[in-house]
Amino acid sequence: MREETAIPAAPHRVAVLVMDDVLPLDLGIPAQVFIAVPGAPYELTLCGRTAGSVPTAAGFAVTVTAGLEAVRGADTVVVPGYAPHLRELPQDVLAALAGAHARGRRLVSICTGAFALAAAGILDGRKATTHWQYTEELAARYPRVSVDPRVLYVDEGQVLTSAGVAAGIDLCLHLVRRDLGARTANKVARALVSAPHRDGGQAQYIKRPLAPDTYGVTLAPTRTWALTRLHEPLTVPLLAAHAHMAPRTFARRFVAETGTTPLRWLLAARLDRARELLESTGLAVDHIADRCGLGSPSNLRLHFRRTLGTTPTAYRAAFAPTARPNSAQAHTPTTATGPPAASPSRTGTTHRDPARTVIVIDPVRTETAGLAGIHPRVGPGADA
Repeated sequence: MREETAIPAAPHRVAVLVMDDVLPLDLGIPAQVFIAVPGAPYELTLCGRTAGSVPTAAGFAVTVTAGLEAVRGADTVVVPGYAPHLRELPQDVLAALAGAHARGRRLVSICTGAFALAAAGILDGRKATTHWQYTEELAARYPRVSVDPRVLYVDEGQVLTSAGVAAGIDLCLHLVRRDLGARTANKVARALVSAPHRDGGQAQYIKRPLAPDTYGVTLAPTRTWALTRLHEPLTVPLLAAHAHMAPRTFARRFVAETGTTPLRWLLAARLDRARELLESTGLAVDHIADRCGLGSPSNLRLHFRRTLGTTPTAYRAAFAPTARPNSAQAHTPTTATGPPAASPSRTGTTHRDPARTVIVIDPVRTETAGLAGIHPRVGPGADA
């Protein structure tokens, strides 16, 4: 499991690399998420092979203000999806991506942007994902990549990949949570009217649609009700009773609607609540364990270690308002569910220099682009 680190005081430079025929929605995701973070800890740059106008897959053009030099100066480079995703990319684009990886920068892809990372050799020997429609093509073309078609995103520390569109939002919020803590990530999610957190290990899509007589039925009220009672001993039968369903029907409907089980969803919500309390209060660990429904300090520590790769005390030191950024950034590879593994962020430590995020626009229709290397105030990884 990976341990989060704290972002330095200087802006984290994010470069979004925009390819020709970029997918507009994928391009907009990192820009919208990162500019919504309070305090402007991210410095966002849209870049392409050269500065100027870049065509999108939707027929209109976008203007990028920098060329590939922005990739070389970024802390995080995000590659949105593009079309067609199997086309050959320019060598200077691939060299820029490979160079950023060699320098320890964070690399992120959204949807078919994973094909660009794979073409640059960055995904060799790693777990990765992309839109479920293209996972077989990614695995066939790049056999050295371990492709997981089931998950929303994969966090390998220095390299992160996501499935299509909405999963790109989940990944970018995961990066904010990893860099700045759960409280900030939840504020951004509320501003975007988005779900605060979806575990990367959730299913990309629902295999069996709901029956016609269930259209319009949602378990959202029950989930909202549960979030106000995390300190109580919630069970599937209790949640089912609130939803006026039999427990088996409720559990089946819950998975169909959220892509995860009720108990796994509850654990993620409780850990998220624990993180917020660690960041915003001086409560003792035993009181926090009680308030978020995890029962005992030992149980809280167990789940923190399993899912975040750190301890409650270390998390508080990294993300409490008075805490200084950690000097050590211990990343341990993980899969779609939580903080990634060893993330060779430059020297493997947290940096105080500006964080750069670059969006690269390349003559390929990119569906999504992700941010992969923020070092401002980062702490333990994603929730379970």
